[in-house]
Amino acid sequence: MVQKTTELYRGKAKTVYHTTDENLLVLHFRNDTSAFDGERIEQLDRKGMINNKFNFFIMQKLEQAGIPTQAEQLLSDDEVLVKKLTMIPVECVIRNYAAGSLVRRLGVSEGQQLTPPTFELFLKNDALHDPMVNESLALSFGWATAEQLAEMKRLTYKANEVLSAMFDAAGMLLVDFKLEFGLFKGQIVLGDEFSPDGCRLWDKATRKKLDKDRFRQGLGGVVEAYEEVAQRLGVNLG
Repeated sequence: MVQKTTELYRGKAKTVYHTTDENLLVLHFRNDTSAFDGERIEQLDRKGMINNKFNFFIMQKLEQAGIPTQAEQLLSDDEVLVKKLTMIPVECVIRNYAAGSLVRRLGVSEGQQLTPPTFELFLKNDALHDPMVNESLALSFGWATAEQLAEMKRLTYKANEVLSAMFDAAGMLLVDFKLEFGLFKGQIVLGDEFSPDGCRLWDKATRKKLDKDRFRQGLGGVVEAYEEVAQRLGVNLG
C-alpha cells in the first residue's frame, strides 16, 4: 500500500506530497480559493472536496477518450493519488467563447463565440502574471520540444471536443479552460487538475456563471455553483 510521506510543494489551492513510491504523489485539494495570482485568498467550505471529486471524474472521462492523465486513485474526499510528472512550464488554453483576459486584450464582446476555438500558450509564472507566449518562444527557451508542443496541442483540442459535448449535454457552455502537461517516462501526460477553478462554465440558457469568476467578480455562491456543475454532470459528491 502506497503511503503519503513528506510535503513536496504547496500551491495556491493544493498541497503535493511525496509517497513511498517514487513514481507517485498525493494531491491534497484544500478549501483555499485564490484570485489575481494569489493576491486574494479565502477559505470556502467543501470546495476542496468538490474539486477533488470533480477532477477525478473528468480525468476518468478523458482517459476513456484516449487522453493519458496522471490520475491514479481517489484516496479520500480531498486527496487523490497521481503519477509524478516532470511538468512542462507552459499552460495550454482553449477558448470557445470570448471572456476574461481575451476581452480585456482585444476589446471584444464577452460571450462572442470563437469559430474555430482558439489555442494559446501561457508561461506558468505567477510573479509575471502568466504571460502569453508562443511556440517559437517555448522552443527557444527550451520549455518544450516541437514534438511535445504538438502533442500537447493535439490532446488539448481532443479534450475540448470531449468536454464541450459533455457540458453541452448537461446544459452548460464550456467557455474556456487551461490544461497543464508533464512527462511520465517520456510520455506527455495531462496533469494538475480540471475543475471550475481552471475553466469558465456558463448555463447555456441564462449565461449564468458557474465557475471561479463568481469569486473573482464578487458574485457569491461559489461553492453552490461548483456543486450545481458537479450534480448536472453526475459527479458523486457523497
